[in-house]
Amino acid sequence: MLFGYTVMSDNKILELNKVHAVSQSIIQRTKHAYAAYVCFPNDGNRHEIIDGDHFMNPAPTPRHQTVSRLIQYQLMTQIEMKGRGFVFNAPTDVELAVHDIVQPDLIVVMSDRKSIIGSKKLKGIPNLLIEILSESNPDHDKVLKMEAYERVDVPEYWIVDPEERTVHQFLLVSQKYILKGVHSNRVSPLTISDVVIDLEGIWG
Repeated sequence: MLFGYTVMSDNKILELNKVHAVSQSIIQRTKHAYAAYVCFPNDGNRHEIIDGDHFMNPAPTPRHQTVSRLIQYQLMTQIEMKGRGFVFNAPTDVELAVHDIVQPDLIVVMSDRKSIIGSKKLKGIPNLLIEILSESNPDHDKVLKMEAYERVDVPEYWIVDPEERTVHQFLLVSQKYILKGVHSNRVSPLTISDVVIDLEGIWG
């Protein structure tokens, strides 16, 4: 005891450091992967794993689904129905990496990447991912999922905001997303040719 404080010996400090190191290693080993993902309950909510952490969001609203369906229809007619690729909607499981399993609102996989399409999930990086903002948790798409998509090198990412009636279009450049435009009337993918999405009719 020195001036009212307990002085720890070097051995005690070393022991505490070892305990801390073991604790940190345990935390790192508990990152969730697909084996844990398939055990999540089928409760109507959207379950995702991002950087090993489990996130749950409520089922989307009718307006959210309407906007999603109208964008998907245009992608389907210009891509899938022309034999150029495939368009999927949530809830489709996408295993982007070992600790990143998500359910994007809309997923575009062109024919050059069709090998990522499996019988139960997509495993790999799609050409384009689209998220439609939820009023209850917009930062989930604007921050958390954007960082995840950037980390695994998704070439292009759109954030659709039904309230603001805009689409923020991001392009991956040198492993960083660059905002290439904010669109209200129409938008075309920068990584997929000959596709134009008319936005005026989707806002309702």
